[in-house]
Order: sequence, then structure tokens, then C-alpha cells
Amino acid sequence: MFYHEIREPLCFAFLMLDGQSMMSLASATEPLRAANRLLGREAFRWDLCSLDGSPVLASNGLPFQAVTLDQALERNHAIFLCGGVRLEPPDERPYLAAMRRAARSGLALGALSTASYLMAQAGLLDGYRCTIHWENRTAFEEDFPHLEMTCTLFEIDRNRLTCSGGTAAMDLMLQIIADRHGADLAQAVANQFHHERIREANEDQQGGREQQMTALPQPLQRVIRLMRQNLEIPVPIEELAEEVCLSARQLERLFRLHLGMTPVRYYISLRVDRAREMLLYTGKPIMDIAVASGFASTSHFSKWFKEFNKTRPTELRARARLLRSQYHRGPLASDAQGQP
Repeated sequence: MFYHEIREPLCFAFLMLDGQSMMSLASATEPLRAANRLLGREAFRWDLCSLDGSPVLASNGLPFQAVTLDQALERNHAIFLCGGVRLEPPDERPYLAAMRRAARSGLALGALSTASYLMAQAGLLDGYRCTIHWENRTAFEEDFPHLEMTCTLFEIDRNRLTCSGGTAAMDLMLQIIADRHGADLAQAVANQFHHERIREANEDQQGGREQQMTALPQPLQRVIRLMRQNLEIPVPIEELAEEVCLSARQLERLFRLHLGMTPVRYYISLRVDRAREMLLYTGKPIMDIAVASGFASTSHFSKWFKEFNKTRPTELRARARLLRSQYHRGPLASDAQGQP
């Protein structure tokens, strides 16, 4: 790991984006603070920075003071890009340039939550394992099929550190603390936050339907995995049933008993979920999204999308864009428009 040979203090910069996740940022910085307190010295140091040193609004509306990117690059060993609300493409360009500049400066590069997307767009994850929040996984795989993306909580691959966000950022930092100062200190830090178990890097995320899956009978789990692997070109239910040595009627009974719906409806719900993620996290045309999700036409897609989401695809995308744009008007503009 890049940090093994660095003498104290190990210094991190956190490049904040408007709409960043406060939970991810706090989960990354608070373990460093607690480690310093328990060690009785400054073993870790960190900066919060923005491109020009202006304050940054988190997704909950709270502002964070910042130093400039130039200052942060001069005095830190690694820089994390802090994700949250996705940016519009024109707003992404300065951050792509900033991370490429950090890479040229020899800094290790990290990403919290959705920031893995920007890292990938900048070409800075090529040849590295990486991860991203489960809600963004489908869109990420669609846009960057060449990358080695995992479903784990976090990944540390040489000088690249990616994290699925939220409290997984705490597990990432606890791993670094353990590597540098031993497992006992890492556990003591975790205890400060009632973080009962330090999760390891190879543990999978449990978001979305993943938690539901573990309680299902094995034949159902296998069928659902096959469904997920074949969203663009759906497999007939009869063939799925044959794969697990069941009749179509037996499979339907299992789905109704454990999931409260038919296999056909569940399959469509998976395809709609994929489409929703792509609508929110990619700029692909709606027709392309419909085809990638196994729908033959936009009208068929729109019908099922509204069935599950109570809104049309175009309306969902418009609301998401409006939300993102609010973070780039600044706190005064948001207050003037009565935004929370």
C-alpha cells in the first residue's frame, strides 16, 4: 500500500463536491481524529478543500469551510474526491482535471461514494480494482465495462482507494489505522463510535435487494442471479425454471410465497430498477436505456416504469437534474428559492 513507507503524520485531503455526502465525509475523518486522540499525537492530518477555497454545501445543506486545492496538493499524501449528488457533465470537468493533476503530482487517489464515477471518467481507475455504492453499480458497469468493479465495501489497490460511501468509509479508514498502528488501536477507534465490528475489504455491500436475497431458498437465489445477468435480453421463465430443475408452475409458487409476485413481474421489476439507475446516473437517451433494460419500445418501458415508480422516466430525470442544479447555485440562491 502507498502509505506503508510514509512517516507520521499521514496526510489526507478531501476534495469536496457540492451535494457531497456528509455521512461519508464524517465517516472518513472522524476515525482519524479519534486515532490521534488515543495515540496522544498527530499520527494523521487532513484538509477539507475545494477547487478555489470556497465553502461547499453538503447534501443536507450544511456548509463546509475549505482550503484551496493548491494548498491541499502541496501538503498531503493522498486526496479523496467526496461524492454524493451526481454533477451535471459541464460541472464535472474541473474535478476531472483536478484529480488528473493530483495523479501527476504523485498523490494517492481515493473516491467516496459516487466519486468513483468521476475517477473512472478521468481514466484514473484503469487497471485497478474499484467499487461504488450499490445504487450506482448498474450505471457504472454500463459506462465502464472494462474496469474491474467489485461489490465490496471498499477497495485498496496500491495507490487507489475507493469506497462505497456511508459508514463503509469508516471501515476503510479503520483498515488504514490497523495497517499502520495495529488491530488493537483500530478496534479502540471503532469502539469510540459504537462500531461493533470492523468490516473487511472483501465483504460485499448489502444494499438494495441483496439483503432480501440471503433469506431466500437456493433455487430462488439462483434464478434471480440469472435474471440479473440477463436483463437486456430476458430469458423465458420456462428456461429459468429448467435451470433449477423446477417446473414453471413450481417456480411461480416459490415467487408468490417468498416475494409476493410472479416471476414475470419480479423480472420486470429488476429491469425497471436497472433503468432507474441509468436514468439517474447516466446521460444516455431514454430509448437506449429502454433497450438496455430489455424493453422493446419506449412506450412499453414508460408503462412499466410508471407502474413501479409512480412517475414517468422523463419526469424522474427532470427532477434529478433540478435537484443537482440546486447545489450549484450556492447557499444564497438556494435560500432565496426556499430550498431546505
